[in-house]
Amino acid sequence: MIPTLTKSKLILQSEVDSLVSTDKCKYLTKGRSYAAPAGLFAKNDLKNAAKGIDEWVQLDKGNAYILTNYKWISMDHSGSTQLNVDFDTLYCNE
Repeated sequence: MIPTLTKSKLILQSEVDSLVSTDKCKYLTKGRSYAAPAGLFAKNDLKNAAKGIDEWVQLDKGNAYILTNYKWISMDHSGSTQLNVDFDTLYCNE
């Protein structure tokens, strides 16, 4: 769902090695983590995470990302959660 909400291009982990080795993409930042602001519903968490990914990709002067991990973390005893995403940013020229 996150890839449909981002403006940046999602690169699959299975594709990145060939894209980097053929100089179609280059890593800008590896291992970025982002804790999305909690939304009222899970879809809002996803939208917030997508916005954060796009902001970091833009700040890194990239246009693509690899989503390496995501998880919802419990924030309190009432069941509130926060979506955390881990990703790498890239610049791809295709």
